[in-house]
Amino acid sequence: MRDHPLARLLLRGTTVLVLGFLMAPMLAVVVLSFSPTELMVLPPRGFSLRWYEDFLTAGRWVLATRNSFVVAIATTILATLLGTAAAIGLQLGRFRGKALLVTLLTLPLVTPYIVTAASMYFAYSLAGLSGSLLGLVLGHTVVAVPFVVMAVLATLQTFDANLLRAAASLGAAPLPAILRVVVPNIWPGIAAGAVFAFATSLDEFVITLFLAGPGQFTLPRQMYASVREFLTPTILAAATLLFLCSLIFLLVSEALRLRAARKVVR
Repeated sequence: MRDHPLARLLLRGTTVLVLGFLMAPMLAVVVLSFSPTELMVLPPRGFSLRWYEDFLTAGRWVLATRNSFVVAIATTILATLLGTAAAIGLQLGRFRGKALLVTLLTLPLVTPYIVTAASMYFAYSLAGLSGSLLGLVLGHTVVAVPFVVMAVLATLQTFDANLLRAAASLGAAPLPAILRVVVPNIWPGIAAGAVFAFATSLDEFVITLFLAGPGQFTLPRQMYASVREFLTPTILAAATLLFLCSLIFLLVSEALRLRAARKVVR
């Protein structure tokens, strides 16, 4: 039944309709970001890059973008190191309670961000980290690590543990063996996890709203503040650029997945 031409046509038509429904709001934002006036009318009455120019030159937007990338890069490095180490330990280790530990590490994926953010706010206030750049990076790392753990664990499923045993039999210490044998074989999963960690930090708003101080305005927080104060199409330009970043991250992660799949087939 699935091979019937009519069934395939119906499936493709349904897929196109669903994708169109999901993409329509974002496409409207992209089109409106080129409006020449502050009046948001669809279709726009002309074409202009003035709002992109405002985004790239206005001090508040430039500062917010810089803060977002600083926090995202720091979060990516920290989350990738911690998540990769945790995934390797979970996959290669033999100990009781492994399933419980995996559940705890991936708990931020299913916990509402408002709950996580409120908990972090009170904990970091006691530790003196609330309103600091370090506290913001650690907060983003908490929600980014699970993505790295899941990506690396998925790649480790195809890793041959006999390679690590062979390295140990030749006299390699555990850490050099992991760095020279395990990491080169699972780097697509590590890279994919890093991409997800960067994207998660770049788009994070709720935790930033709770933890960031006056000097840590990130791009999502600046967009929220602009909506509250004075709505201009500059917000649409920022949203379009974030959408393009997310699209690039998606393409990169998909390329890494395909590369890892071809490596397994070989």
